[in-house]
Amino acid sequence: MKYEAIQKAQCQNRYRLEALEVQCLLWTTLILILIIIFMTIYEYAHEMEELLSLSSYHDISLNGIQIGCEDRPLKKVGFAVDAAYDTIDKAVSSSCDILLVHHGLFWGSPIAIDGAHYRRVKRALDGSMMLFASHIPLDANIPYGNNAQIALTLGMKEFDGFGEWQGKLIGVKGNLPFPMTMEEIMLLLKCKDPVVIPGCRKDRIERVAIVSGSGSSDVKDAIKEGVDLFITGEIHHEVYHEAMENNLGVLAFGHYSSETFGVKALKRLTEKKYGVETLFIESETGL
Repeated sequence: MKYEAIQKAQCQNRYRLEALEVQCLLWTTLILILIIIFMTIYEYAHEMEELLSLSSYHDISLNGIQIGCEDRPLKKVGFAVDAAYDTIDKAVSSSCDILLVHHGLFWGSPIAIDGAHYRRVKRALDGSMMLFASHIPLDANIPYGNNAQIALTLGMKEFDGFGEWQGKLIGVKGNLPFPMTMEEIMLLLKCKDPVVIPGCRKDRIERVAIVSGSGSSDVKDAIKEGVDLFITGEIHHEVYHEAMENNLGVLAFGHYSSETFGVKALKRLTEKKYGVETLFIESETGL
């Protein structure tokens, strides 16, 4: 009888423990859900500041919060390359709580809030929408930055830093997963009207360096690194002969196009990690 009583007590204890474990799991899940549901706009902004290491870069851009708003639970985040009136207006009209951009409204010296600049700022304020910008930090971030995302789009599994900016390497370099033609690379990057300097003498490209946006100043470094192809957004006329005479191919597929990769990566992260609605606002410049 004593043995049966012990067994019965053990079973009861086990059931109680299992029930307690289920309760703990439910409470943990509920807390996580509440954290996601009730994350505020400013909490999200601060998480992006940490993720992108904004304080590590002495950028001419005012990185981080450029226009504040009343704090409230985060429901929808908009993403765009540029903080133009068009993108701000679409974000406000789509009920975005925050618009995260690569090119913000404030650069270096203070400027008067007048004219077109006034209209942009006013539209965000009228819509009680935060504007958050990340310039160089979003170029440089691994894995969410423009350059890392371009490399990942090309299937590169490993890459090193490239392209020095104020003592930091903001671009990437490395080997393609297998030799590719220029046409295959352009197809993967969805190039529309790229500028190509056909300096590479190889039929297939093996090693590349990448700097999104304007990369003319990095051409000499690409030559020193001995890469086959330098991928960037826009390129200056004066580097043409430098590249051709040093067997360097250059693919410039648009300043705008090359800088959509980072904000789109943050969009995917925001959907997956925070479970909020997101919107990418296309505003193609053709440049």
